[in-house]
Amino acid sequence: MAVSYKDYYKLLNVERSAKAEEISRAYKKLARQYHPDLNPGNKQAEEKFKEVNEAYEVLKDPEKRRMYDQLGPNWQHGQQFQGAPGFENMRFNFGGQGFDSSGFSDFFETLFGGAASRGGRSSQFGPDPFGSFSSRVRRGRDVEAELPLSLEEVSQGGRRSVTVQGPQGPKTLEVNVPAGIREGAKLRLAGQGDSLPGGTAGDLFLRIRYLPHDVFRVDGETLHCDVHLAPWEAVLGARVPVPTLEGTVELTIPAGSSSGRKFRLRGKGLGSGANRGDLLARVMIKAPASLGDEERQLWEKLAQTSSFSARV
Repeated sequence: MAVSYKDYYKLLNVERSAKAEEISRAYKKLARQYHPDLNPGNKQAEEKFKEVNEAYEVLKDPEKRRMYDQLGPNWQHGQQFQGAPGFENMRFNFGGQGFDSSGFSDFFETLFGGAASRGGRSSQFGPDPFGSFSSRVRRGRDVEAELPLSLEEVSQGGRRSVTVQGPQGPKTLEVNVPAGIREGAKLRLAGQGDSLPGGTAGDLFLRIRYLPHDVFRVDGETLHCDVHLAPWEAVLGARVPVPTLEGTVELTIPAGSSSGRKFRLRGKGLGSGANRGDLLARVMIKAPASLGDEERQLWEKLAQTSSFSARV
């Protein structure tokens, strides 16, 4: 069966003569750009991430890369690949180490996965030419758990400890949380899922959950908070403190600001870098619950003097 050729050099945006260091740099840049944790729900980014990983899996390995480069006239992107002349009897063994090609393309598996990785499917290269992959290692079940984070922890990112319940009891793991990670995104800890006797362990996926906050409300990458003003501050204007995830900043409130008016503090929301959201501070006028005699007289005088009406 013919499968579509994949140009791994083009996928990593490098020349075919690129050195190992160039390939590694290109891979890291693209893997960061398309990482599922930074593109939650984006299927195109997820597919691109898989392609980039597949290309790097081949080009980082000198033996795999040598074999791939020997495709010769079949290297042109989009051409149907059925094996270059002389490939029929070639055998490849990468140090005898087990390798799981699941999740990679048919093109990759035709070259490296062997018949066994596709349930005994026949190959264009003759019967079982890749003997080192003739038995697929059994893999344990993937496990999902919650990772609750405060908004401050989300904003800062960094290393976090998480305790999960495993078959042998609780275990504590270290995980690196990207700054600004979105709620619902998943972090993958390879090999930390359930294991099978004689097989490999599955993966652990940590789903991010934001903890409720006393001050901020979350809407995507935008944060909302209330700023309470005394009536005279709203009328005359004032400079007031506003909380942010990094600490308090001062906000200038123009004279004549009514309850409900919102002020945008750019780059003070959630997210990271150029994609960081904003903080919307809403003015809420707070009246005194009790008044002294002199205060009451002043308010009464103001009420008699002022021509302002709140209902016009």
